[in-house]
Formats: sequence, structure tokens, C-alpha cells
Amino acid sequence: MREARYLRERYRTILSYTGLILALCAGLMLTPLLVLFAWPAERSQAWSFVVPAVLMGASGLVMWRWLRTKDHVVLSVQEGGVIVLLSWILVCLFSAWPFMDVTGLNFTQAVFEAVSGWTTTGLSVVDVTQAGHLILLWRSIMQLAGGAGLAIIMLSAITGPTGPALSVAEGREQLVPHVRQSAKLVMMIYSSYIGVGMVALRLAGMAWFDAVNHAFAALSTGGFSTRVQSIGHWNSVAVEAVTIPLMLLGSLNFVTAWLLLRGQFRAVRRNGEVRVMVVLVPVCAALLFLLTARGLYPTLGERVRVAVFQAVTALTTTGFSTVGYGDWNSFGWMVLIVLMLIGGGTCSTAGGIKQYRIYLLWKSLVWELRRSLLPRTAVMENAVWEADRKVFVNDTRLRQIGTFVFLYLATFAVGTAVLAAHGYGLKESLFEYASALGTVGLSVGITSASAPAGVLWAQIVGMLLGRLEFFVIFVSAAKLWQDAGRMIRRAHAG
Repeated sequence: MREARYLRERYRTILSYTGLILALCAGLMLTPLLVLFAWPAERSQAWSFVVPAVLMGASGLVMWRWLRTKDHVVLSVQEGGVIVLLSWILVCLFSAWPFMDVTGLNFTQAVFEAVSGWTTTGLSVVDVTQAGHLILLWRSIMQLAGGAGLAIIMLSAITGPTGPALSVAEGREQLVPHVRQSAKLVMMIYSSYIGVGMVALRLAGMAWFDAVNHAFAALSTGGFSTRVQSIGHWNSVAVEAVTIPLMLLGSLNFVTAWLLLRGQFRAVRRNGEVRVMVVLVPVCAALLFLLTARGLYPTLGERVRVAVFQAVTALTTTGFSTVGYGDWNSFGWMVLIVLMLIGGGTCSTAGGIKQYRIYLLWKSLVWELRRSLLPRTAVMENAVWEADRKVFVNDTRLRQIGTFVFLYLATFAVGTAVLAAHGYGLKESLFEYASALGTVGLSVGITSASAPAGVLWAQIVGMLLGRLEFFVIFVSAAKLWQDAGRMIRRAHAG
């Protein structure tokens, strides 16, 4: 009985915090209505946002007010994971409503678009040529909020100064020991980037509406665009020159970005993720230039632009594009697939396996080779720099990384097989599922409103797994199952 009572109290807290997230996201869902001042002709679409926002907000407030406890509860990482999992599922379901009501998408397509937005993927089944300003802005706002982190941004006020379970569960790090202050710093960094990005894109030649949407999408490494041709619509060196730094900044670990802003360049230079990026971008851009772009595009400038932009957009998992890939050779596709699988920085808005894990795997190979050349009695110091501190890496950590990479690649193989089983070519299936699992957004044409439901649901699962990191979903689902079984058994026993 004591265990059942304990579980009930814990889940009251979990559900009350989940309700608060729903209430906060309900307010966020009303923000696209601000464009009605500029485009009043779209007033008829307002109810498609108001109704789900009211339902989500009312449900959330009821859960928050009725279930919260008087005493402050510090959550464990596993319990934080349950909140993150429940919140993402419920918010994505409510967020799908406007897509069904306004654009006429069916349930599967609407959920796909919402999940793609919140996970900052950018794969889309919406016809942007027919979509209004409210829908286009709502897609970008979802990516902005999803990129900043639904947990650390929206729940910093309720986790308390000693309970970072939500940010940890979502794969975030704290910039400072105090969770609320850490969240404020992330918001400050994020907001500064966005403000500068919007102005820079406007000066580069975009209209204000396009500049706002693309700044949101670039910094969140989301990739939703207001144009069918994405960044290629402008065919502008200036636009690309602004977008590339925004994508790189969005893919940086928030801690690394904070060190960069504080002028701690030595710590940034020693960071393993920065070193991986500094190597991969120029090397892969050079390979794309020499072995793919050189035979396709007429001028030297265009070849360089295509090679650099596609390398950056794939590695940062942003998903903007300036060209199509139908005429690319297999080598170019392979380079992009590898970059999409690697992804951006840990605890950033980017997806993928993450550069830090790749860096540690590379270092473990170097350490192992060095160990084989040393005497058996030699003692090695296996250490790397994380932010501004030196961290020693043990076998347990390397084993965890190896397990994660195995799960990631196994999921990639299964997802690719699902797409191939629906009749798509192996090359196309590899590319599309790497994009979904890495939350990238680049597409070779499989993702569309005409895609089979099985393909879209396979990608939905991949996007959620890729965004929330496998162990959060697996551990949280297992905990829910285990705790539900315990409470049911205790109820029957009583």
C-alpha cells in the first residue's frame, strides 16, 4: 500500500507538470494570430487555432490545478523523461488540428507535419504555394519552440533550482548550476541569434515574413521554408551567406555557444565537436565540389556555393536546400547521408548521432591503437575537453555510446527497409530515412501528401526517436508500463 501511495503521488506531480506544458503550448498556439493584423483576409482560419488552443489550455490547467501537490517535488531523470514523452505526444496531437482544418490534410498527414515541426525535422506534406500565412508561421513557431527545447525553456520555472530532470531527460545540459538561470541564458542566446538573423536575412533580400520564418527555421535547424525551392528560390549569394552561419550557430552545443559569447576561445577551440565540424565541413564540401558539383553546374561560383551549402545544411541537420538531388551521382548522395547520420552538436537544436559521440569513438580508436604499442604496465590518461573542463572517459561511457550508435544504425536499417518495402528504391529509401531519423528535412521526393500512411508513420517514429534520443523514449515507456502494472496489482490486491 505504501508503494502504491508513493507512485500515485509521483504521478500526480508528473501529470500536473504535463498539464502545465499543455497550458503553455496552448498560449504558443495563439501566436500565429498576430499576422491577422497584416493579413486580415485570413480571419476565417483563426478558429482552427483558437479551438484546439482552448481545449489544450483548459485540459492543461485542470491537470495542473487539481493534481499538483503543495510540497515541491524534485523529479528523477526517469520521471522527467515520462513528462517529456507525454508532453511531446500530446502537444503534437493538438498541434495537428490546424493542418487538418485549414489545409485539408488527413490525420496521419497532419500528425506528420506537427511532429516534423516540433522535432525540427522540416520534412513536409503541406503545399506551401496554397498555405496561408497563419499555417506557414505556425510551422516555423513549432520548430522554434522545439529547437529551443520544450522542457528547458517551458518548464524551467517548475523544475526548481535543484531538479534538472526535464532538461537532462530531453538531452540538454545546464549552462550554470541553477536551472532557471540556465534556461534564461539559453533563451537570451536563442533570442539574440533570431533577432540578428531576421534583420540580416531582410537586408540580404528577403521580405520580412520570409526573413522571420527562415530565421526561426535556421536557428532551430528545422528547415521549413515558405517557398517550394527553399533557399534556392532566391538564388542569392547574400541569402546563402547569412543562412550558413545561422545554421552553424543553431547546431552548436548551447554550452559551447555560451563560451563563445564569453570570449573563451581556447575552450571552444579544444572542444571535440568543434574540431569534428571544422574538419567535416571543408572536407565534405571539397569532395562534393570535386566529385559531384563540378560536372553539374556551369560556373565555378555556383559549384562552390552548392557544395558548401549542402554540406552545412546536411551536417547541421537544418534541411534547407538550394538545388534538387535528382541529377546528383551516388557519391554525392552518400556524402549527404553520412553527414545527416552524424548530425550536429550534443545539447543543441540539431539531430543525428551527434558530433561528440563520433569524436569519442574516434578518440577511442586512437587510444586503443596507442595502447597496443605501449608496455602492458603503462598507464594511459584517456581524457577529452567538455566545454571548459577536462573529463576522463572510462569504458562504461564508451560502451554506452557504442550501444546508442548501434541502436541508431539498427533503427536506420529498419526504417530504410520499411520505405523500400513500399516500393521505393534502396538509394532513395536510405536518403529519406536518414533525413527523418536525423531530423534533417532534406528530401528526394518520397515525403509528400501522396506517400503511403505506412511510410509517414515510419518517419514519425524515426523523427521522435531521433529528437528525443532513444533511451528517453525506451526508458520512459518502460517506466510507464512497469509503474502501471504495479499500481494495477496493488489495486487488485487491496
